[in-house]
This record gives sequence, C-alpha cells and structure tokens, in this order.
Amino acid sequence: MDTIVLATNNKGKIREFAELLKPLGVEVKPLSDFPEIGDIVEDGETFRDNALIKARTVCKATGLVAVADDSGLEVDHLGGAPGVYSARFAGDGHDDHANNEKLLKELDGVPDEKRTARYRCIMAAVAPNGEEITTEGSYEGRIGYEYRGEGGFGYDVIFVDPELGRHVAEISAELKHSRSHRGKAIRRMLEIWPGFWEKARK
Repeated sequence: MDTIVLATNNKGKIREFAELLKPLGVEVKPLSDFPEIGDIVEDGETFRDNALIKARTVCKATGLVAVADDSGLEVDHLGGAPGVYSARFAGDGHDDHANNEKLLKELDGVPDEKRTARYRCIMAAVAPNGEEITTEGSYEGRIGYEYRGEGGFGYDVIFVDPELGRHVAEISAELKHSRSHRGKAIRRMLEIWPGFWEKARK
C-alpha cells in the first residue's frame, strides 16, 4: 500500500483527516512517526503559505508524499483576525479555552449581525519530485455568546452554524465533515488527487 504523511501533530486534525482521507486507499502516517523532524516554523503570511511550508518540509525529510493543511478562524468584526494566528490567538503556550475566552471578550457587546465569521482551510500536497497541489474550503457562520457542545476542537464550542442553528461542537463528526472547511478542502483534493498521484509517482 502506498504511504503518505499527514504533516500535523494536532490530534483533532489527525482524527478528522484519517476519516476523510479513507477514500484515497493509502496508508496515512502521522507526523509523530517522524520525531526527528521536530517543530516546523509556520511563518507564512497566509494559510496557503503555511500549508506549503509544512508539506514541503515533511516531504523533504521523509521522501514521501506529504499532505498538510493550515486553517483558522476569520472574524469579520476583527478585520479577519485571528486568521493565521488562530491556534495562538491568546499567545504562545495557551490552549483552545484561552483562545475562546479572548475571542468572546473581544466580541463582548457586539450584536449578532456583526459576529459573522468563517473557518478557512487550505490543503497542500507535495511530492518528492516537486509536484504540488493546493485546495481551499470555507465554512460560513457566526460567533456565539457561550460554549455549547462537547465535540470538535478549537473554536467549535463557540462557532455557530446558522443553517443548523447549532454550535459546531454540538453536531456529529459525520455532519461536521459534510459541512466544514476542512471537509470541503479535502473533497476538492480528492477530486484532483488521481492526476496529482499519477504525476507524483513518476
């Protein structure tokens, strides 16, 4: 079976990726299988920059096709923040709860119509021979006022899906995959994967 490396140590992402990448029929190895790579500095200015930085670094280190994503939350009232800083919005070393607390504080008193936001995801696949592809997906919603649900990760406890009228952390993983930014980006990657894989193996 062919092998690809998933360039992330985020357990939530690993769980989602493993499920969504099943149709590829490849063995998926997590970044933790290659501890010698160490931390990857994500210093790009955009999600696309960071996704490619991770995929290129892991591909070069392992000699295998690497798939990476960079994703985050864009809040319109905050000019698109936290954006590429979503995972460290509250500062380095802080967790999801701290990020959520900071965001709710910054939106304190802001009405529904100005709490619009979206999750955005860029996925990148890089092959040792230099072949690269990227895809994008977004998930429109708004920021709620309180925590709801126990599923998902990141900002899911405060991110509201307006069509469902529920926080993302309240919906099943299967339903989330069908609607989320990451699910859309992966499905688009699956559509172009055969052409990429054929070139990647040359």
